[in-house]
Amino acid sequence: MQLCQGHGECMEEAPELFEVDYDTQVYPRVRILQPRPDPALRVRAEAAVAQCPNRVLSIVDID
Repeated sequence: MQLCQGHGECMEEAPELFEVDYDTQVYPRVRILQPRPDPALRVRAEAAVAQCPNRVLSIVDID
């Protein structure tokens, strides 16, 4: 997540999927907690993607 600047908008939308890592050298970055979340969290994941100010996040469906 090189482009992440740690705004934490995704964490606000889906705290069970993302958390802010303050232990980075330059500025905080968001850590993905569940790379393959339960389908029940899909709506929250989509909201997190939509709120990312740097447009770093995306959802990729894997069959």
